[in-house]
Amino acid sequence: MVVGFIHPCMGLSLKHVHSNYPQKQITFGTYRREIRRNCIRRPRILPNAFGEAVGMRVFVLSDLHTDYMENMIWVKCLSTVRYKKDVLLVAGDVAETYENFVLTMSLLKDRFEHVFYVPGNHDLWCRREGEDNLDSLEKLNKLLDACRRLGVLTNPMIMDGLGIIPLFSWYHESFDKEKDITGFRIPSLEMACKDFHACKWPEKFSNRDSSLALYFDAMNEKNQDVVKAIQRTGSQIITFSHFLPRQELCPEKRMLFYPNLPKIIGSDLLEIRIRAIHGLTGSALACHVFGHTHFCWDAVLDSIRWHQSKDLSGLMAKNGAEDRNPLDCGHWNALWGSVGPTTTVAERDS
Repeated sequence: MVVGFIHPCMGLSLKHVHSNYPQKQITFGTYRREIRRNCIRRPRILPNAFGEAVGMRVFVLSDLHTDYMENMIWVKCLSTVRYKKDVLLVAGDVAETYENFVLTMSLLKDRFEHVFYVPGNHDLWCRREGEDNLDSLEKLNKLLDACRRLGVLTNPMIMDGLGIIPLFSWYHESFDKEKDITGFRIPSLEMACKDFHACKWPEKFSNRDSSLALYFDAMNEKNQDVVKAIQRTGSQIITFSHFLPRQELCPEKRMLFYPNLPKIIGSDLLEIRIRAIHGLTGSALACHVFGHTHFCWDAVLDSIRWHQSKDLSGLMAKNGAEDRNPLDCGHWNALWGSVGPTTTVAERDS
């Protein structure tokens, strides 16, 4: 399959920049993104196609928001037979309440052989938990404990040559490099984004600086030995996160209902992680899955496939040696398009 690439205006530099934690302005350690202001080009969205495959398949979901009854019903309606040999990547925003989170992940684990998860911002809201002293970091630990009990994976793993690497992340305002829209009255971030009220952070953390982005990024450090082992032995790697690693993966501000959305969607530190895993030049087998913005996305940019879907989307499938098809890209094949019932997930607050 021939894939065309669009040359981006974003790049990575090897110039070293010193930084102290925490700080208001993110610096990038070994790498630094150099972006020409007002020159963020969006990648071409890839067409859908289907291929038949046997053996283990990889599916992706994000932003389930099962606090809404219709979305929980959709999860319950997923087949308890069809996906028993398959892998599911859940890219955050499962549910606002702990009770619904545990129920949803239990249902998914009953349907898939392996379920991987990274937290989203809605997962860490505390306004309905009924525990006055619970903050969002304490809730995060509760969710991760629940995942361990359920057998839901939050750490990297390699399966039959395929490495899957969950990446923890949080957004920071300086991720937004596009010129602001002016001449209109635009609500503040505090008015537009419920995170500023529904999340509760210890005093040293704030949504208005880089402290949370740095904290969540540091959570990935404990897995570096496993990541290196996957890089040595895996034939293909899928990374996934809730938040966006590149601004090109969101429509331009002039196309958005809320033009300041890019300030609360992504992290530059996340792309540094991804490039450290997939390489500065990427590869034909490199793939990253994300969520959060509720925009369906499937594109190749800088030799990495970037994917987001609100449906149960088939991402990769393992084929037998005698069962290659036109979508063949090596050891694993891409299944472009949605598989299974159509989700009723409605657009929610970011």
